[in-house]
Amino acid sequence: MALLGFVGVGRMGAPMVSRLIEAGHQLVIFDTQKQATDALATKGAKVVASPKAVADETEIVFVSLPTPDIVKAVALGPDGVSEGGRVRVMVDLSTSGPGAAVVVAKGLAEKNIVSVDSPVSGGIKGATAGTLAVMVSCPRATFDELDPILKTFGKIFFTGEKPGLAQTAKLVNNLMAAASLVITSEAMAMGVKAGLDARVLIDIVNVSSGRSSATEDKFPRAVLPGTFDFGFATGLSYKDVRLCVDEAEAMGVPMVVGAAVRQMLAVTQARFGAQSDFTSIAKVLEEWAGVEIRG
Repeated sequence: MALLGFVGVGRMGAPMVSRLIEAGHQLVIFDTQKQATDALATKGAKVVASPKAVADETEIVFVSLPTPDIVKAVALGPDGVSEGGRVRVMVDLSTSGPGAAVVVAKGLAEKNIVSVDSPVSGGIKGATAGTLAVMVSCPRATFDELDPILKTFGKIFFTGEKPGLAQTAKLVNNLMAAASLVITSEAMAMGVKAGLDARVLIDIVNVSSGRSSATEDKFPRAVLPGTFDFGFATGLSYKDVRLCVDEAEAMGVPMVVGAAVRQMLAVTQARFGAQSDFTSIAKVLEEWAGVEIRG
């Protein structure tokens, strides 16, 4: 069992740290929120004062952070991971985008630290259950070393050695998930306004060709009951889709539908706030159409 570092023990990081502890690993952790670290300290994690302090004590440091700028600051900034005296590998579990991944990989390489892109998909539920999709890009030898540890989180997908490949895979997935939510919201608003029962309509779609993660999971769990509590913030979804569209356009790949999805998330964030659940997209359509999608 390994001594591991972990920076960022929020909604996703905390259950991943718990799984590592349950698997027998020792953890050294840091987060700016004391209540987050206190809860894990009761499970045996050692709390230290900075990312550098984590990297002073551990050879492998995981980070799970909300934005690319925070990832870059934690990796390369003052008191960051790159200033640690013991670290040799940093694993970025965040959705930070391929551009940030390249910057971080270059900066860490200058300190003889290997950067590993390893964004995850599956939400808090998947992090808790150990059923995440774990996308990885890094040197093959590093992947072989990390594979037994990463399996604690879920199913592993090695995407290649080029920095940013795993980040690209994650952005593609998150764009498609958001797009499914937007089109399902529009279609369900239409059906309900026409007089269809929302639950019956969802059941029809789920045994037909229109089914998606939105119809099979997000709508039954968070929209039809009116709770809008799926567990993923509108601001984070907007950030992911914006990153994806920007990266695609920089590559010369047109994103006509992607741009529309980005705009719908911008509208949802403006209406309900960045901390709202991203299923609030359906509330926007409810307001516009003058219906409630319940069942």
